[in-house]
Amino acid sequence: MIVRDLNELMNTDRAVSDKQWTSVRMLLADDEMGFSFHITILQAGSEHTFHYKHHFESVYCISGKGSITDLGTGETHQIRPGVMYALNLHDQHTLRAEEELVMACCFNPPVTGTEVHREDGSYAPAD
Repeated sequence: MIVRDLNELMNTDRAVSDKQWTSVRMLLADDEMGFSFHITILQAGSEHTFHYKHHFESVYCISGKGSITDLGTGETHQIRPGVMYALNLHDQHTLRAEEELVMACCFNPPVTGTEVHREDGSYAPAD
């Protein structure tokens, strides 16, 4: 059994920040669960374009308000507590935080914790 406390991980190397977001990696590839699990906090007023070409991601909004735009279709969806989205087609998207967003995220394949977003908004393929 794996038990971890978000508050204890906030000041460790499992809390990764990049500009206007922080992602606390609660489960990583070396936990051997087949996915990684993160709590990600996006600052109010921030905008982020991502394109996970090599990973699937599902995201559940815990708190806050924002929107996500599918850059392939132009369709925009509102994000609020209780809303989940899944990037089942490696969808390139822009996520906007009108208020601070707290999101629970799962990645498959799992991330290792050392990834950084590349110029195109993706992570490198998993090894």
